[in-house]
Amino acid sequence: MPAKIKVPELGESVVEATVGHWLKQEGDRVSVGETLVTLETDKVDLEVGAEQSGVLAHIEGKEGENVKIGDVLGTIEDAAGETAAVAPASSQAAAAPEPPSDTASEAAAPNLSQKAKAPSPSGPFGIGPSGEGATPSARRAAREREVDLAAVRPRDETGRITMEDVERYSRTAEASPAAVKVPARVPIPAPSAAADRAELEERVRMSRRRQTIARRLVEAQQTAAMLTTFNEIDMGAVMELRQRHKESFKARHGVSLGISSFFVKAAIAALGNFPRLNAEIQGDEMVLKHYYDIGVAIGAAEGLVVPVLRDADRMSFAEIETGIKQFAEKSENGTLSLEDLRGGTFTITNGGIFGSLMSTPILNPPQVGILGLHKIQDRPVSRQGQIVTRPMMYVALSYDHRLVDGREAVQFLVSVKDLLEDPASMLIEGGGEVSSRQKAQRTTQSPGEFIKAGDQETVG
Repeated sequence: MPAKIKVPELGESVVEATVGHWLKQEGDRVSVGETLVTLETDKVDLEVGAEQSGVLAHIEGKEGENVKIGDVLGTIEDAAGETAAVAPASSQAAAAPEPPSDTASEAAAPNLSQKAKAPSPSGPFGIGPSGEGATPSARRAAREREVDLAAVRPRDETGRITMEDVERYSRTAEASPAAVKVPARVPIPAPSAAADRAELEERVRMSRRRQTIARRLVEAQQTAAMLTTFNEIDMGAVMELRQRHKESFKARHGVSLGISSFFVKAAIAALGNFPRLNAEIQGDEMVLKHYYDIGVAIGAAEGLVVPVLRDADRMSFAEIETGIKQFAEKSENGTLSLEDLRGGTFTITNGGIFGSLMSTPILNPPQVGILGLHKIQDRPVSRQGQIVTRPMMYVALSYDHRLVDGREAVQFLVSVKDLLEDPASMLIEGGGEVSSRQKAQRTTQSPGEFIKAGDQETVG
């Protein structure tokens, strides 16, 4: 019995998607659970699998088309139906006299499927050059590493190529000069003076995520009274603290102690003193949020994503670093869920990892504040009348002036600066819950003890 392939539920508040890429073509056999097509939503890509085995008889949702929940993408027919349909044509061809030419043979058997006439896949493992039969993350990895998917041997029992297969092949190729890679782009010959410039242009459809990013950034600038204030932070104390504890921290928690956790902690402590930066505007009301879901911007290959650390004020340094590491891995593998991206009360973005010295971050609506971090650079500064070289970082706070006054924004950034230049003060100034034992110790606790306490119990 034919089965309809329908657009599934896409997640909270997501009602529309774009058909990304079909992994199967009409006439291909499919198995239960096998991925047939990917759908692009505003936030993540989803895979739609087969609910029954059979033959992909018809594709209705073409690549690049917008579809809604419940729309029919295609039809799967029973494999037996395909056999019955092909048998009479085969019998008729056997009973007919041998045709004098290939052209006459094709005319004598018009009912043979196009798939029977089509050439077999070029790859030694049954994978076509366009990547049919490979997962989305595998195709993405192949593009990044310039790997020909037709040469990759799948280890999956279903014959699908995974990202691990591509990475394994890539490592082997690097070790073997004889391995062949597909160039990322075919060189274009130099045009003559009369060449049509249009022939040297390439049109690429924007992904749904990129379209959403473009739309939301324009909306942020059109709807918010956005301003940015700047300051600089001496990161010496944080770097010295990290240097002293990095080995023991990683041995204990299995993750490196980066600067992200320090900024998350400092931002939460400052938000507790300036709550309107942790709010949003709804109509003629401001919604003050007494919880801290901190978004961490990650520059993924297919566009910026902002996964959210839920209740970050209750997280230890190790939990924050682990959460950010997991988000980065999910972003790279294309496995971020809608739940990972939902909500958020305040955002932190770090352009410094790409070498940015200073920039103006754009708000992530409906949030009214975003903190931008930048590259740490040694610069000469004045300390107690002496010129010394210190590791300095420019920081930027963009805010919605409709809700946040300039005085609040400047004081918020100064508060973050003070906390980062004296990390132990976060134990006292933090907005989270502090145990009675920590309250008794907080006036004498050293920065190193603060890091250890932050890993054992919840601190602000």
